[in-house]
Amino acid sequence: MYTIALIAQKGGTGKTTLALSLAVAAAQDGLQSVIIDLDPQATACNWSDRRSSDSPVVIDAQAARLPAALEKAAQARVDFVVIDTPARSEQSALAAAKAADLVIIPCRPQAYDLETVPNTLEIVKLAGSKPALTVLNAITPQGNRHEQARAYLDGLGVPVCPQMIGTRAAFGDAGALGLAAFEYDPAGKAAMESLEVYKYIYSILDKPTQEVARGRQAKARSKRAAV
Repeated sequence: MYTIALIAQKGGTGKTTLALSLAVAAAQDGLQSVIIDLDPQATACNWSDRRSSDSPVVIDAQAARLPAALEKAAQARVDFVVIDTPARSEQSALAAAKAADLVIIPCRPQAYDLETVPNTLEIVKLAGSKPALTVLNAITPQGNRHEQARAYLDGLGVPVCPQMIGTRAAFGDAGALGLAAFEYDPAGKAAMESLEVYKYIYSILDKPTQEVARGRQAKARSKRAAV
């Protein structure tokens, strides 16, 4: 079971929208996916209430109940868990980071967002220096703020997802209907960008499996050569 946590100490970074996109993309990829909503605002839960499909499942939980929720997910043979956390809640962020295989830090290319990233990285460090990835979000078509933001994040030593997400009306329109952007407008830019982010994140999660497979293949070739 792969578990990712979306964490940002600044509100409005697009955590929930990205969490929903990733969970729906995983479901469309043939994985049984679950969203655990730790945010008291219950935005993901409200989205699920508007949704006609029963996948992905959205679970309303508190930080103290996160281990139990994850245990139930494992028992149900869930493949892909996305933990959505509230802003400015170190307790929820730390609990989610400890449970995650990968921490995702959504960030807009603005000083208000960027200056909170070091605080988020401290939480990741407290959680045991879990692998982390920043995703630049709400990129505008004009200017080079995204390039400056990427340079700043590089300076912090945190990897940046190569695919950025632009400011797209489709995200809000889709959410109002209980959909992900690629369900609402499959040919749109929002769909392409969010799916590329999912593919990149999944490639990171699946890398150990791929390395084991390559190792087994190399060992088999070596045995054949010895014969």
